[in-house]
Parts: sequence; structure tokens; C-alpha cells
Amino acid sequence: MKLIINIPAFNEEKVIGKTIKGLPRTISGIKEVCIQVIDDGSKDQTAQVSRKAGADFVYSHSTNRGIGKTFRTAVEHALENGADLFVNIDADGQFDSNDIPALLQPIFDGKADMVIADRFGGKDAKNIPWIKDKLNRLAARIVGGFLKTNIKDLTCGYRALNKETMLRLNLPGDFTYTQETIIDALGKNLKVAWIPVTVTYFADRKSRVVRTISQFVSSSSSIIIKAIRDVRPLKFFGIPGFILIAIALILFVTFLTFYFQEFKITPYRNWLLASFILFITGLQFTVFAFIADMIKNSRRLTEDLMYQIKKDKYKK
Repeated sequence: MKLIINIPAFNEEKVIGKTIKGLPRTISGIKEVCIQVIDDGSKDQTAQVSRKAGADFVYSHSTNRGIGKTFRTAVEHALENGADLFVNIDADGQFDSNDIPALLQPIFDGKADMVIADRFGGKDAKNIPWIKDKLNRLAARIVGGFLKTNIKDLTCGYRALNKETMLRLNLPGDFTYTQETIIDALGKNLKVAWIPVTVTYFADRKSRVVRTISQFVSSSSSIIIKAIRDVRPLKFFGIPGFILIAIALILFVTFLTFYFQEFKITPYRNWLLASFILFITGLQFTVFAFIADMIKNSRRLTEDLMYQIKKDKYKK
């Protein structure tokens, strides 16, 4: 069994060497452990330092393309290099690589296909910004409630995947991959688990992805909404449609109550008008739900075909 530990990196020459040297080279149950670095268009010596530190595979983008594209590149190269298991860890050393065996254990036990590091599950995330902590917990609660899953950490990139998950996942975004891969995995009925890990945020460390909180909220919200729309279209469009139609019927019954008291329409026409508008809007949402569900079924056939193509392509 072969494990590839992947490190996405952008201008990390000062820290990536130490991170690589700190990664485990022997893990119980693993025959071969390799280290892979995806250099996302760094302007410094990240790639050279990675090779010197002992990385087995180093691939570089010609320009900075974002962590979503970097993760796609990492998974593709890991499959090309015969990975049975894949672990993704940050380049800056904020995560403890000693937690890698714990991330892999649920996969060994057959209890999970993808295991996400949980920064909030019993081990305090040291120095994590307050707003980042609260926004992550809120997003996890909202998305988890919609998908009926206890999502413990929605945005952590420290994770382990088995080969089946690498073949099954579709990764359309360039901005990030953390949220949509979880939603996509759950939508494909893959088993997802969370393991508490140790993480330390450095006071002077600046995010390579998030420039401002507003940018993070805007981009992440868009990604989450699109992912949920694709995974649960009937629920996404059907619930608002049902609510609008229900309100429309209540307003119409209210109108009828007033009308049969005086047999006059004019004083209560606003009730009738509001009922009509809400009913038509709710009906449109219901139609969207069925159309989106048909699109989802077509997409599933396409994804099954892509899965088979990738499975044949990366067959040992």
C-alpha cells in the first residue's frame, strides 16, 4: 500500500524544508510513504528547497492558480504515481504530522473514505482568530443541518483520502476545495469522518487564500450554495417552493374569509394579489426543483463515466 503525503505550497521557501523533514517516512500498515509538493507558481525557491529537503515528487504551476486547482493537480499526480492513500497537509507546519496515523486509521478500519482534521473537536486550536473560529462553526452547522450530517470542520485542508475517493471526487473550483469536496463526497454517499488534531496558528502568519473576511465569506458562501444546489436540488429548490405555496394558500384562505363576510373584493385585493404572486413564485421553484433533479441524474451518469475512465487510466 502506497501513501502520498501532499504539500500545496506558494512562496514557502522559509518553512517548507522543515515541514518536509518532519513528515513521517514509516507508518504502520503502509509499505511506501512518498512526499509530493505542488508549487503553485511560487516566485521564490520553494520548489528547489522542497527537492533538497527530500520531496519525492515536485510539480510546479507556471502561475499562481489557487488552492482549488492546486488540490486537483495534487490528486491527479498522486493517482499517476500509484497512490492508494493520500494525505494533504499545509506547508507552514501549523499542523502536527504525528496526527497522520490517526487520520488514516478510520480508512484502515473501513469506517471512512475521507477523514478531515477537526480543529475544534476537543483539542484547542491555538491562536486561531476568533472570527475564523465562529464563521467556520456557523457554516459547518448550516451545511450539516441541510445535509443531515454532523459536520465538525468544514474548511480544514488537512485530510486523508482513499483511492476510491480520489477517483470519485469532482473538483470544479479554483478558489478553494475544502467545502465542496466534503459536500460532493456526502452527495456521492462516501463515508466522511472527522478526527480531532493539534493545530497552532502563528501570530504573524498571513493567509495565502483569504485576504479579507468579507472576501472569504462571499467566495465560500457562493461555493457552498452551488455545491448544495448540485447535491440536493430537490431540497434546495423544493423547500422554498413549498413554503411560498403554503403562505400563498394561507393568504388566499384569509382573503376568502374576509370576502364571504362582506362579498367585496376591493378592500381585500392586496391579500388576493399577494397570494397569487407567492403561489406563482412557489410553483416556479417547484418546477426548478424537478428540472434540477433531472440535471442531477444526467450529471450522475456523466460522473460514473468519468469515474470509470479515471479508474482505467490510473489502474496499476
